[in-house]
Amino acid sequence: MAEISDEELVEKAKSVIHPRKIKGGFLVGDVGCALLTENGNVYLGVSIDTASGMGFCAEHSAIAAMVTAGEHRIKKIVAVWEDGSIIPPCGRCREFIRQMHEDNLNTEVIIGKNKVVRLKELLPYHDWLD
Repeated sequence: MAEISDEELVEKAKSVIHPRKIKGGFLVGDVGCALLTENGNVYLGVSIDTASGMGFCAEHSAIAAMVTAGEHRIKKIVAVWEDGSIIPPCGRCREFIRQMHEDNLNTEVIIGKNKVVRLKELLPYHDWLD
């Protein structure tokens, strides 16, 4: 299987961005996420913004799809906002990625054009639960 490039992963994240308002005027689909697993599969997700913190980030959506398919190890992940800009995962998403599998501390997180860091660099005190 050919390795997917960062640019291809970004394009896959962009492909699911379709912002729209739902009941109550809440916005969904304005952020897209694509993640590549250790097995070479790509999973996609979008953000769902709702009241009272019940919504979730695009990363959560993509991770839910991955877990539904029986996988837990993320090789690479990216989130893209509707204007095409790459956005790093929020703290909640960083911790969520970490808790899916211990090896996910080595997940490559695309945080900008030509800028990739490991999750453990975004979680400098990642061993507090260990």
